[in-house]
Parts: sequence; structure tokens; C-alpha cells
Amino acid sequence: MSTDTWIALYPEHERNRTLAKRIPAGPIAPRPEPGKISQSNDPSPRMDGRSWLMLIVLSVLWGGSFFFTEIALVDLPPFTLVLGRVAIAAMILWWVVLLRHIVIPHDPKIWLGFLVMGALNNLIPFCLIVWGQTHIASSLAAILNATTPLFTLIIAHLATDNERLSRRKVIGVLTGFIGVIIVIGLPDAMEASINNVTNVAALAPFAVLLAAVSYGCAGVFGRRFKNSPPILTAAGQTSASSLMLIPLCILIDTPWNLPFPKTETILAVLGIAAFSTALAYILYFQLLNRAGASNLLLVTFLIPVSAILLGVMFLGETLALRQIGGMVVIGLGLAVIDGRLFFSRKGD
Repeated sequence: MSTDTWIALYPEHERNRTLAKRIPAGPIAPRPEPGKISQSNDPSPRMDGRSWLMLIVLSVLWGGSFFFTEIALVDLPPFTLVLGRVAIAAMILWWVVLLRHIVIPHDPKIWLGFLVMGALNNLIPFCLIVWGQTHIASSLAAILNATTPLFTLIIAHLATDNERLSRRKVIGVLTGFIGVIIVIGLPDAMEASINNVTNVAALAPFAVLLAAVSYGCAGVFGRRFKNSPPILTAAGQTSASSLMLIPLCILIDTPWNLPFPKTETILAVLGIAAFSTALAYILYFQLLNRAGASNLLLVTFLIPVSAILLGVMFLGETLALRQIGGMVVIGLGLAVIDGRLFFSRKGD
């Protein structure tokens, strides 16, 4: 998921920025405090045909990351795969930064922030998800990863003073977590872990959920980059995570001892780096400006669908009825959080 998850969950922030951009002259108005923003405006622009197409493409790009990972894991260990993903993506994103003549900052505090974002938004979640996919299907990993907005809401509530959970969002979060329990069969999973402590595979679903928690932390921490060009932030964090992954690969994976990967593995790494990371970041921010953050939250509903379709059609994966039902319940929780299907106005 992206560094601006918090914007998608709190569209009033983005709505105010859009209104400020429409002022024809004069200095740029500072963004008001969240608690002072009016709740009466239209939540986001209407979705036209092109916006819907971009949204679907973005969901396929992000859903495709689970598909590409499943292919690449045949030849590559997790840390090496993640390093290939972020390093290639970083090179592409820096190329875009140079093409757009974006000023590269020299403030050490900004680069320290990129380092933290690289850990929270790339290093930790990517490694956990990739490791999880060594034991569970890509479709199941995508479903569990869709809980990211739930964790983002909770973390924002705990870590900030002005982004509190409303009654509607609490209902949505609780509904979403009921879906998680259904998907992973929590009582059975806990019993299996207790009865067989060596059964590492039983921990795989929880690793993906922990990745979603890391994404939620990144969403809250990433607010400090609101005045930084988004492509620059993406390039900075993928570069930082690449540097952190190098020693892990050397110490754990010893990639020089690995056999040369097959062609499909190389293509999968290029696909996850170029399409599911670099291009996805670029398309994400274009769609954010075009359709607004509230509409962009809809991509959360589509990513598992894309991942499931790719897994079923090309990887021969299947989902249990319990997992499909849990995905529906998680989607219901996200719909309650979004509010547009069940509520005529923002708030409780």
C-alpha cells in the first residue's frame, strides 16, 4: 500500500488542498488543522470513465505484486527478491525525478525520514508478505493485506490527537476484524501454533497481518512528507530500503551461492519492480490528484479481486469457502469505513 493511506482514510484533508489549489492568485493558503475542516463539502470529485480505468489498472498493478512474488519465490529467497524489487523501482523513480527536474533535498532530517519510511513502507511489509507467501497462497495474502486501512485507523487514533475514531469507523474496524478471524480461522490457527511450536507455516497469515500494521504506521508517519513531491518521497524510501536490505541479503541469503534464476523469475522481478512498485506509485499519485482520496480508497476493494483472479487463472490456486466469506466481511467493514454505501453524510 502507499505512503498516503492516511489521506484516503481522511479525505477532508485532501479536499481542503484541492480547494486551496483553485485560488487564482495570492499566496498558497496553509492547510488548516483537521479539527477545523468543514465536513459539509462534497467528499471528492466524481469518478469519470478514465478515473475508473486508472483505478482498475492500479488494482491490477498492486494485486499483481502477489502474483509476481509467487513466481519469483521458486528461485529466489525472500530478502533477495525484495531487494531486487525496491532497487529496480528506486532506479526508475529517480529517473522520473530527474526528468521532472525535481530538486533533491540535502537536509539530513529529510533523508532520515526517508529511512524510516523505507523501513515501515517497504522493508518490513515487503519481507513479511514475501515470507508469508512461501507458506500461503498469493490470494490469501492479498485478502489479509486488505486490512491495512483498518490498522491505519487504529494507529492514527492512538498516535494523533485530531484523527479520532468515529462510531461508524469503529463499527467498520470491528466488522473488518471479524472478517480476518473468518479468513484465517483464528481459533484453529492458534491451536495449531500451540500444539506444534515448530509449525512455522501457521504463522504466515499473522506475518501478512503484521505487514498491514507496518503499512498503517507508515501511513501515519508519512504525513510529514505532505510538502515533499510524492515521487521524490517514493524514490527516497525505496532507495533507503534498498540500502538496508543489502546486509540482510549478504548475511542471510548469500545470493552468490544461488543458482542463476530462470527467465520467468527474472521477468517476475522486473514486473514487480517496474509495474507493481514504480509505475503503481506514479499512477497512484496521478489518480489521487484526479479523483480525490475518498475515491482512491476504492482500490482497497479491488486489489484482492485482482490477486485472486491472477492466482486462480495462472497459478492454479483455490480459496476455501471460509476465506471467500471472510473477504466479503472485510470488504463490508471497509465499505462501512468509507461510508458512501451506507451513510448519507460524513461522521457518525
